[in-house]
Amino acid sequence: MNPSVKSVLPLPQYKLQIQFENGEEKLFDVSPYLEKGIFTELKDEAYFKSVKVGFSSIEWPNEQDFSKDTLYLLGT
Repeated sequence: MNPSVKSVLPLPQYKLQIQFENGEEKLFDVSPYLEKGIFTELKDEAYFKSVKVGFSSIEWPNEQDFSKDTLYLLGT
């Protein structure tokens, strides 16, 4: 089982700095998802920056989210 998200920091160019409960930090690029379904709303930079930790992962106010597994496995 992958670790839960401890904190998230939105960065320029639709990147997220993710810190996991095991102490690891990873960079997750959201830009490949910006043209897909509910994620198009994230193109608004102010909205993108409203990301927060929720349910061991991350989420935005209108229910867009990425699982902790996606963030951990695809983060660099």
